[in-house]
Amino acid sequence: MSIITLTTDFGHKDYFVGALKGKILSEHKEAVIVDISHEIDLFNTLEASYCIEAAYHNFPKGTIHIIGVDSERVGDTQHIAMQWDDHYFICADNGILNTLIQKKIPQKIVAITIHDRLNTDVSDMDVFVAVACHIARGGLLNVIGKEIPSLKPVSVLTSSITDDLSEIKGQIVYIDSFGNCVTNISQKQFNDTIRGRKFEIVIKNKKFSRLHKSYSDFQVSDVKQLKDLEGDFLALFNENGYLEIAIYKSNPKTVGSAATLLGLHFRDTVSIKFK
Repeated sequence: MSIITLTTDFGHKDYFVGALKGKILSEHKEAVIVDISHEIDLFNTLEASYCIEAAYHNFPKGTIHIIGVDSERVGDTQHIAMQWDDHYFICADNGILNTLIQKKIPQKIVAITIHDRLNTDVSDMDVFVAVACHIARGGLLNVIGKEIPSLKPVSVLTSSITDDLSEIKGQIVYIDSFGNCVTNISQKQFNDTIRGRKFEIVIKNKKFSRLHKSYSDFQVSDVKQLKDLEGDFLALFNENGYLEIAIYKSNPKTVGSAATLLGLHFRDTVSIKFK
């Protein structure tokens, strides 16, 4: 069984996702195709990287991940296939994988070189499909590409800790369908920096001095039940280990969301200040 996952910014209105699956099955009918997301913001490589990082480790080793976000081969942006953590990732060398691997060394990276072996009107996704199916059939990376030592250096959005350990600075990198805002500040960074001190999370004009263990982690009483707290703000480290600003039982269509009520957007700054 060969699992091939798909992460794209294609959406679901058009035929693109269905056609992509058809191409995979035409080349490798035994493939098991799993959608991670097709609602990545257009050309948003950082959002694509977050979704891949959050999802890939839930799949068996050997899974092949096609990432169709900003996938055009142009200039010095090559198509690449990378083996990392015993998974395979196929995409353009546009920063998606830089954010994913951070400073860890991949097992192998190749610049894909099979374009001239395919039809002259081949699309970027046709190339990705051919590579994915080759790997799924047990093919080697060196057959479809030339090994390269590293990914192209790309400036990626990262969180940072001040030299005096007084503050962690980060940004919003993902806003989910509930309107919850995920940052690139990790729980490990927080745990390594807090050193028993009090802290304050600051984003726009909102401040948090407590981290919730879960979305429903509120103090309740005979006077105030959990139901009464729907719509309250909270901050927590989510299941992927990143700081998230959220609303309990948020609904963007009714009570609103952290994004809409605080006016938060992709790349907005968030900081944790230690006292």
